[in-house]
This record gives sequence, C-alpha cells and structure tokens, in this order.
Amino acid sequence: MSVELSFREDVAFLTLNRPEALNALSFGVLREISSAIDEVKASGASALVVSGHGDKAFCAGADIKELTARCLVEQRQGASFGQSVFCKLDELSIPSIAVLKGYAFGGGLELALACTFRVATPSAKMGLPEIKLGLIPGYGGTQRLPRIVGPARALELIMSGKTIDAEEAARIGLVSRVVDEGDPHQIGEAFSRQFTGHSKIALMLAKQAVQRAFDSALEEGLRIEADLSTLAYQTNDADEGMRAFIEKRKPAFRNW
Repeated sequence: MSVELSFREDVAFLTLNRPEALNALSFGVLREISSAIDEVKASGASALVVSGHGDKAFCAGADIKELTARCLVEQRQGASFGQSVFCKLDELSIPSIAVLKGYAFGGGLELALACTFRVATPSAKMGLPEIKLGLIPGYGGTQRLPRIVGPARALELIMSGKTIDAEEAARIGLVSRVVDEGDPHQIGEAFSRQFTGHSKIALMLAKQAVQRAFDSALEEGLRIEADLSTLAYQTNDADEGMRAFIEKRKPAFRNW
C-alpha cells in the first residue's frame, strides 16, 4: 500500500509511503487517499495528521508519467477526480494538519492546501511549478492558494512556478508555523492537541462559518454566522461548556 493509515488515541495519521518516488501522487495513490479519508470519517477520530514517509519529501507532486498521452476526456476526468479527493479532505468536520518536511510541490502542495492547517520544518520547500511544464495547477491550487495567501501572492507563486522555503511560507501565511525537525507524526499530534479537547460539533460549526466567509458577502456571512452560532447553543456540549465555566471545572464534552 502506498498510503498508510494508523491511529494513536483519537488522532488519525495518513502517511504517503512512496519514498522511492518522493511520495508522488499516482491515480492509485489518490484512490487510496480517498478510501483512507472515508475510514477516518467513520472512525470517530478528533484530528487527522497528513505526512510523507522519509526525509526528502512530503509529496513531490503528481506522477507526471501518468499524465502524458491522455485524451481530452481523460485529462478532464483526472483533474475532476483529484479535485474530488481533496474536497473530501477539505470537507472533513475534524481539523486536518499537513506536516511539510522536504519537498511539497504541485499536487503535493495542493494536498496540503486541502488540509485545515499546514506546519513546516526548516527543510520544507514548497511551490506550484506546473507553469514550467506549460500547465497550471489542476487539483485545487488556483482556488485554495488565493484564499490562504491572497490573490497577488498566489498569482506570483503560480505564474512564476518558483520555490519558497519554510520561513517565506510562514511569512505569507501559507503555513501556520515552522517547527524543529522531527518525527512528522509527533509534530502533527502536538499541533492537533490545541483542538482535540474541544467539542467536535463546535469545531465543525466554526470551520463551516469561516469557510462560508469566502463564498458570501459580509451581510450574508454574518447571517450564516448567526445561524450556526444559534445552532451551537442548542447542543448538549454547549450546555456542558457553559456549566463547566460557571462551576470552574474542565468541561466533559460528548460531541452531541
């Protein structure tokens, strides 16, 4: 298997395991990622950590050998499939954390962009180099990158195809933070512990509210926020959280 899925307590770990190909994304790997995400959704995990096996690459991008000599219909189907897999990751109700170590290029960076958060080690190198092949990103990069770093910076990265390091990625907001080199699972799990003690329902509603901000005018976004906030108040977790605050104790959320 080119994708490994494991669990430690309430955290799931999805690891790309094609180190001989710098963890490149073949269509077979994409299918394995899709199946792994389905398993995570059914598992009750509180967070997902996505990483690549080995020190050289998180994921060096799509498997270019698979993308040549394909007809127009096959190219369109391939792009749609890759987008659908990454949308499934993007739409997870739990937080997902990509731990970037080594190369994260092309489809590999697009995989990371579909995660809720990105954490990088100093060795990380990132970019969308498709323009150098006469192509453009096709797995969501042109849509997610502007939402994260703004349209001007996204256009610069996409139209130049340049590579940036971890510090530059942190400066422009592409990654949340740069951490010391180490085991990606430990790095991702440590980052995830900011969220795993909270109500899953509240986390899901908060994520939905922020995501909708990019699709709505401010007035509509505020209405959506009010609706989702009102919905949060109706949960047992909200009642428990407020009671725990008044009683000066740690809440015991049950995610309903």
